[in-house]
Amino acid sequence: MRGGNRVQRGLRVLREDLWTVRADPLPPSVWLRWLPHGIVWLAAFGVLVGAVPQLQEHGHVAAGDAFLIGLGQSGAVVLALWRPIPAWWLSTAATVLGAVALHGPLAAGQADDFTWPWTSAGIVAHLFVLLLLALRVRTRVAAEALVLTGLVTYVLQGQWGAANHQSTGVVTMALSTVVVVLGTALRGRREARAELVQQTTLTAEERARRTLLEERSRIARELHDVVAHHMSVISIQAQVAPHLVTDPSDELKEHLDGIRKNALEALTELRRVLGVLRSEDPADPYGIGSGTGAAPDSPQPTLDRLASLVENTRAAGLDVLTEITGEARPLSPGVELSAYRIVQEALSNALRHAPGATVRVELAYAPQGLRVRVVNSRPTRPAPPSPGAGHGLLGMRERAVMLGGTLVTSETSTGGFDVACFLPSPKDPRPDGESPGPTGEEDR
Repeated sequence: MRGGNRVQRGLRVLREDLWTVRADPLPPSVWLRWLPHGIVWLAAFGVLVGAVPQLQEHGHVAAGDAFLIGLGQSGAVVLALWRPIPAWWLSTAATVLGAVALHGPLAAGQADDFTWPWTSAGIVAHLFVLLLLALRVRTRVAAEALVLTGLVTYVLQGQWGAANHQSTGVVTMALSTVVVVLGTALRGRREARAELVQQTTLTAEERARRTLLEERSRIARELHDVVAHHMSVISIQAQVAPHLVTDPSDELKEHLDGIRKNALEALTELRRVLGVLRSEDPADPYGIGSGTGAAPDSPQPTLDRLASLVENTRAAGLDVLTEITGEARPLSPGVELSAYRIVQEALSNALRHAPGATVRVELAYAPQGLRVRVVNSRPTRPAPPSPGAGHGLLGMRERAVMLGGTLVTSETSTGGFDVACFLPSPKDPRPDGESPGPTGEEDR
């Protein structure tokens, strides 16, 4: 019973693998799109032209039978482009039909020393069919087709046999084995390459996503102290207010008003922080000597330290000019921090990618906020390989968008680079007509 069940399972597997007409078109070549198809069509035409006269003239097969056999063999080659398994069945059937048609003339001595059971054209056709089949089906299916080809050859040549013929069974099976192995290897190589491309794409997407999350997290770490400061003020004022006199006095009103204002400002800053998370080593993350080396909970830099940042950049070998227009005034801590970091990152990019260039830093105080622009000229010497992590423009863009501002980056006509942004004040609306501009397509 067990042996019978195994045979039934084996027959069921064979039926599922080989008794099907599902479409499986040959994928076009990447480099020469239609060359494989053209070669197959030429091979099919050659099989048809060679098979018919060979069977008719040398094999003494009737003209109608010869044409039918040749058409079946050449048609199997063409059909294998789209439906390889039915093409294999057609090629095998044409071979059996040809062997039957030749059996009589061979026995009668009319076709002495003719190739049998596989004719020359039949061998070529079947090899093409097996190759196209092995390129697209699973290895098991290709092996099953090869084994059944050998079985048909054995039955025709070994069991039935014919007189006065040139045996082609061994040659056919040897060549068929080579073709199936070759097709299976090429199919495995193609699948491995496709999987590698897919994995590379996923890796690049994951790297970009991780870079974005890391940059957002670092921004959040820097803004942590801003929120902590406001919450500390709220806590102190809330603790002092109950100890004041019972009747609302001007002093109590002033304290309560301060609580309200600081609470609103803290909530505004907190709303911005909730969208970004990352911890970052604060000791000179930009590589231009501007880090403090302080603990992570030290105060974050503001525009008051811009002069020190410029001096550090000049000491690193970059010529930096500064220009401040408008009435300088204290801005919200988030704007001050983001403006400082944007200038810091732009100077770092210029230092890495434009050695020997001249950089101009412009700050323009407007009633609605702050305009920041950093422009560098063409580099005077080739830039060395950058050690950066690719966070540059991404981080600046995130800071501007987080504050409701805009960021525009572009190459200048002289070969330099221009970074311009507007950071609105939280208490003032964005200027009329201001809209987010395009950002750089890639980090520097």
